[in-house]
Amino acid sequence: MSASPRLDHPDSTLERLHAWWDRGAVDPTRPLMVIAGPCVLEDDSVNHVIAEGLRKACDDAGALLVFKASFDKANRSSIHSDRGPGLDLGLRQLESIRTAFDVPVLTDVHDCSQAQPAAEVVDILQIPAFLCRQTDLLAACGATGAVVAAKKGQFLSPSEMRLVLEKLRESGCTRMMATERGTFFGYHRLVTDLIGLGDLIEIAAEFNAPTCFDATHSTQLPGGGGTTSAGRPERAPMLARSAVAAGLDAIFLETHPDPTQARSDKATVLPLEGISELLETLTRIRTAASG
Repeated sequence: MSASPRLDHPDSTLERLHAWWDRGAVDPTRPLMVIAGPCVLEDDSVNHVIAEGLRKACDDAGALLVFKASFDKANRSSIHSDRGPGLDLGLRQLESIRTAFDVPVLTDVHDCSQAQPAAEVVDILQIPAFLCRQTDLLAACGATGAVVAAKKGQFLSPSEMRLVLEKLRESGCTRMMATERGTFFGYHRLVTDLIGLGDLIEIAAEFNAPTCFDATHSTQLPGGGGTTSAGRPERAPMLARSAVAAGLDAIFLETHPDPTQARSDKATVLPLEGISELLETLTRIRTAASG
């Protein structure tokens, strides 16, 4: 199946996603979108435990789940780090999760050649932060017709994301998202700039694009672990609460049943058992903030 037939004849899962998107850049009356899952695809049994837990937590909180996981982490700190199952097996795993749990799925692509095969399976293509200025990659993803979520590079100002979104629009993308994931503050440190987050919301709205906040990667201490990144995951719930209060319609979280055993980003992923309580809090904040 090519991406075009999927778009011409969307199934109910894709229709729900498009209906959420087509309500505009900011709409406090639609459900909070929760993009969540492991950093990189795990074994099938672990992937399904995570998807099941997230689906229940989102259903209970009245949120819309998009399951996320990477088939290849091409930007790992060390050449010896686990990168994931690869394109072919990874897409089969994502398709299995999509079917079993009736949820949209997101994955990131690092190379132009991955865009079309991924778009034949997943519902949202994600542009990694380090690659957000790569014109060919943005154009390849935009040309698939799929929804594209572009992460703001840790080295970019919010205003520079306008050029990223313009590249997507000029490439044919009609549904896009801008994701904030922290800004470099010297070595081994990211900060969350809420004034800049407000600017990003306004800039994304020019493209009718919602804005997402990546709460777990924003707690990273890049390279702080030597051969891995370190992190402050205990601060992720605080950042998520702040972002939702600021008016965002989407939140990004990475989670695992046992973070110490996660294949990637074990220093920042959140324990799965705590996600339900966090999402309940976030949806209450969203309701209160929208009046």
